[in-house]
Amino acid sequence: MPIYCAYIVGLHDRAIGVVQLDCVDDESAIKSARRLVDSHNVELWQTDRPVARFDARSKQMYKK
Repeated sequence: MPIYCAYIVGLHDRAIGVVQLDCVDDESAIKSARRLVDSHNVELWQTDRPVARFDARSKQMYKK
């Protein structure tokens, strides 16, 4: 099963936390990472491949 990392992004786009997600594909990883968004942005990566970015303020998702 592919391993994804959801990075919690703080000031100046610096990671302030990381959550490892074991998901079968990008779609399920995106659904899981979306639940992590609250007051901080979240970036979803699979190893060195950016998958999506979630903006906490606008609640929008941007595919990378």
